[in-house]
Amino acid sequence: MLLAIDVGNTQTHLGLFRDEVLLEHWRFATVREATADELACLFAGLLELRGLALRDAAQAIVSSVVPELAHEYEQVSERYLAGGLAVVGPRLRSGMPIRMDNPHEVGSDRLVNAVAAYDRFASACVVVDFGTSTNFDVVSADGEYIGGVLCPGVEVSMEALFQRAAKLTKVEIEPPRAVIGKTTRAALQSGAVYGSAGLVDGIVSRVRAELGVPAQAIATGGLAHAIVPYCDQIDETDDLLTLTGLRLMWERNR
Repeated sequence: MLLAIDVGNTQTHLGLFRDEVLLEHWRFATVREATADELACLFAGLLELRGLALRDAAQAIVSSVVPELAHEYEQVSERYLAGGLAVVGPRLRSGMPIRMDNPHEVGSDRLVNAVAAYDRFASACVVVDFGTSTNFDVVSADGEYIGGVLCPGVEVSMEALFQRAAKLTKVEIEPPRAVIGKTTRAALQSGAVYGSAGLVDGIVSRVRAELGVPAQAIATGGLAHAIVPYCDQIDETDDLLTLTGLRLMWERNR
């Protein structure tokens, strides 16, 4: 079995595959100071919920945007997974040409999402990933990664606002009853939800116009469920897109 691990700045998404079947997946907070032993204990506890031991998942693939955890995941592999670890990076084949001025600038999570989206649509597509940042990644009709757009994430934007405006307090990111807020709380929620949806629609629309060909738009990430229902330009939502991309990357490097 394969452990697919997507290490984000805020959350880590862990999936367990048997061949192409995703048996289970979990999300937990990314702790930058976590040791290999702590990570192994966490994984073992989650797998035990399915009646499995950590060594039953003999292989793993990791996409990480947190450099300080790279060594710890290598240690997890060496000590608990018999060394069966692949790390998404320049040495790993993706099967997708990267048409960027500097291909090494592309985050591993962005490339993995692009691989999964093109495998799904086999045509031009845009991935919108709602994470710490909101990422827009664009794939051409020929299956080439051609670039993207990076914006502050919904929660990051709201945190910045709360830090700089002394009278504003944190609110849940959920839609108010109306766009026009009758309370400060409702006004903040309207800005977070409808403002983010408007940003997504505007960027995806411009990307499609620049591509000049029909392009499918797919959303993923922790906050997709909160924003996508109010977007007009998103065709599909797949919370498991990154895990699927990790599995595909693993298969292409076996």
